[in-house]
Amino acid sequence: LLQSGQHSLGLAGLKTLLLNVSRAVTRDVLITFSPTAGPSRLNITEKGKAGKIHLPREIFQSLSSQTARVVVTVLNIQQLGMFKEVNQTAQVLHNTVVGITVGESSISGLQDPVQLTFAHRELPQGITPQCVFWDPSKGQAGGWHSSGCVTQPGDEGTVCSCDHLTFFTLLLNPAVDGSTVKALMAVATAGCGVAMAFSIFTMAFCIFIRCRFRFEETVRTNLGLHVNLVGSLLLLNLAFLLNSGLSGRTHPRACGVLGGLTHYCLLCCFTWTLLEGCQLYLLFVKVLGTYIHHYLAKLCLLGWGFPVLVVGVAGVIGSYGEYSIQTMDHQVIAHLCWITSKYLLVHYITNCGYFGLIFLFNMAVFGVVTHRSCSLQGTGAVQGYRKPWKVALVAAGLFCLLGATWALAFLTYGISSAAVLYLFTILNSLQGIFIFIWLVVLYYPKTKETTGSLSYIVRHDKTTTASQD
Repeated sequence: LLQSGQHSLGLAGLKTLLLNVSRAVTRDVLITFSPTAGPSRLNITEKGKAGKIHLPREIFQSLSSQTARVVVTVLNIQQLGMFKEVNQTAQVLHNTVVGITVGESSISGLQDPVQLTFAHRELPQGITPQCVFWDPSKGQAGGWHSSGCVTQPGDEGTVCSCDHLTFFTLLLNPAVDGSTVKALMAVATAGCGVAMAFSIFTMAFCIFIRCRFRFEETVRTNLGLHVNLVGSLLLLNLAFLLNSGLSGRTHPRACGVLGGLTHYCLLCCFTWTLLEGCQLYLLFVKVLGTYIHHYLAKLCLLGWGFPVLVVGVAGVIGSYGEYSIQTMDHQVIAHLCWITSKYLLVHYITNCGYFGLIFLFNMAVFGVVTHRSCSLQGTGAVQGYRKPWKVALVAAGLFCLLGATWALAFLTYGISSAAVLYLFTILNSLQGIFIFIWLVVLYYPKTKETTGSLSYIVRHDKTTTASQD
């Protein structure tokens, strides 16, 4: 095709630019290309309407002849039926492939790379651009490869910097494909069953030691907080199992109710992690001993009541319904009863924004608590946790108690999103197990001698502060 020269201009889906460039060129050669207009010499007045190619002068200075023919070919692979990889899930941007050759020999290993700017609008959420070239040796019929190319996404286009010349394109990779979604749903379903079982064990354990042993009011309040947090996790896992089992087979109104219920359970889980962080802040930072009448009951009103207001407002505006997860070619791979695509702003505000603030606050509290605990260990106050594995276990449990594993949801975009999604699903499924082990290590060995409880640490901190004053 490249050797056919100007005869190829008449072929549908194929447009070519031929240039004769001198070996003595002193600056880069600039070319534009467009799926509709084809390639041409760069027009200075062109602003973001077409893609751009920068050929470095290093290419021409290494040529043996005085002049070389530069061939830039723009292919519409949808019309030509070429460059299609077997089982390809990613979409080629504008169905456009750009081929570049200089002279008659292959060029690779460039120190100053060739730059291709693929112009496009803002990409949809969950889509990752990737600069690739066609490798004929890949598989039986060839395939796309990214070796030697660097991808630099931008607001008005993506820049591909490659160290060789061949046929290039920009692949739009969906963050998750169909097989990954099915595998994640299977892992999440199994994990929810395990999490529900350990949530029940944890609630029973907290209620047992709260009734069996005589703790002071601070410890009883802490145990009550733990029971409510684990209870919200239990309801969230149950709502997810109902959602994954019934979505796609329910009436639209029933799906809206199920989506609102799932959202409510998620917000309850977030709110109780915030209340856990606030309680730790009061214990370790403020060190307040002021008695608050019906303190736990007021926390329950906030933890279970505030999400009702949020879900009620979202439900009034009709935010809940069927949410479909689709591939690039609009193939539906999963159904959920959740916040619909029309009201994604509700999701960003009530879920992402709300949890983001909670995460920042709880991680600050976690840092303060860890520092304070290490300081107390240095003074020999807490003998029970001197073993490194116990310290690590308590820290990991506290980390899960404050909902840190949910922060992985913010990292589920980009090339590594599938791996992060697996990690996010597994860790959140194990959150109930971590909290159960943490509570057993923290409370049970100290039920007869309470010197290892949080209340003792607070009392010791008060005593230390008073003695220093």
